Amino acid sequence: MAYSETRIVIGGLAHVPVLIFIANFIKGKFGIKTQETKNTVVKGEPVKIIEVKDTVVKEGKAEAIKEISSKLDSIEKKADKLYEKVKKKKKDKKKKKKNN
Repeated sequence: MAYSETRIVIGGLAHVPVLIFIANFIKGKFGIKTQETKNTVVKGEPVKIIEVKDTVVKEGKAEAIKEISSKLDSIEKKADKLYEKVKKKKKDKKKKKKNN
């Protein structure tokens, strides 16, 4: 006797709840029972507070820091200008492509 494909699929799906019940039943009977955990209290040591003393920066170091920061500012300005130029060139190329 021949069965259609849909009938076979429906028959298989009908057995899924039965298989789930059997699997849960087996887990319930033979599963490992967990024990309650004991609460343990760990005594922590108090945190030591270290006082940081104010440090004096030498004048030479301060001047070097100022010089480096001014160089960084000038580099950032140049990068911004370059970014704007590149952006402008890309817009010009797009306009040329649209016009052609």
